[in-house]
Amino acid sequence: MSSPTPDLPSNDARARQMLGMKGADVKETSIWKLRLQLMKPITWIPLMWGVICGAASSGEFTWTIPNVLTSLLCMLMSGPLLTGYTQIMNDYYDREIDAINEPYRPIPSGAMPLNQAIAQIWILLIAGIAVAIVLDLGVGHTDFIITKLAVGGAFLSYIYSAPPLKLKQNGWLGSYALGSSYIALPWWAGHALFGTLNWTVVWLTLFYSLAGLGIAIVNDFKSVEGDRSLGLKSLPVMFGIDKAALISATMIDVFQIGIAVYLVTVGQQLLASLIVLLVIPQITFQDMYFLRDPLKNDVKYQASAQPFLVLGMLVAGIAMGHAGI
Repeated sequence: MSSPTPDLPSNDARARQMLGMKGADVKETSIWKLRLQLMKPITWIPLMWGVICGAASSGEFTWTIPNVLTSLLCMLMSGPLLTGYTQIMNDYYDREIDAINEPYRPIPSGAMPLNQAIAQIWILLIAGIAVAIVLDLGVGHTDFIITKLAVGGAFLSYIYSAPPLKLKQNGWLGSYALGSSYIALPWWAGHALFGTLNWTVVWLTLFYSLAGLGIAIVNDFKSVEGDRSLGLKSLPVMFGIDKAALISATMIDVFQIGIAVYLVTVGQQLLASLIVLLVIPQITFQDMYFLRDPLKNDVKYQASAQPFLVLGMLVAGIAMGHAGI
């Protein structure tokens, strides 16, 4: 009689682990897979999309091979390199919280030695800034605006995660810092590559980042137990699960509609209407999943509702380009 075969991790669990998603308790020994898991590829997508939105809002992007390659290089900088740097640094400084919330993560589990995590942080940071310099030189920037954005974003990421400031300890400030990093910073980089970054674009995208604040709150639900234990004032800890979920959903919807209202004032009624139409299914999924059980349905909610947010961002970028903002 043969001995029972131990349960093997499913392909879904392995995929979740590689993407850096919650709930992927899979033993992994490959150092390269651990490095990728630390970089959380699932988090690269909004930053890479932000570059596309910025290129659209410039009104100057054309579908030529050099422009496409330049965009892809900027997406590499914003996503795998600098977002990867941010995610590993966050895991490094959050290793005590992760030991409570996600003890299977590479650092708290001991699978990734701290000295190797630190080395990877530096490699990604230096590579990201180097790519920013190449982008500035390639498009002829004398003010090195892309490099300044890369350095500024890297510094914001540091003070978000690291003491003594550790912005994430403050629910409102930390969530907005995260939201603006995911929307405004890559948008500015994409816009500056093909056009001239101006204060109207800066303020509009900072306003849009208040919707990103709502998205950042969603990420806090998976850490509420550890945050509460260690005294971190995330919004779910401050207001409770149900109220924080309502705040999150309201922020996302209200500020998207606010952008639509602005676009009407600059003559972009059609595209503004499209943004409003995209908010409708988003509200539906908020009611179906998130507001009913944010702890259980956070991943399902993000998968179903957030595509409408990111499509709305692209529509807004196109409208801004058409309006010559």
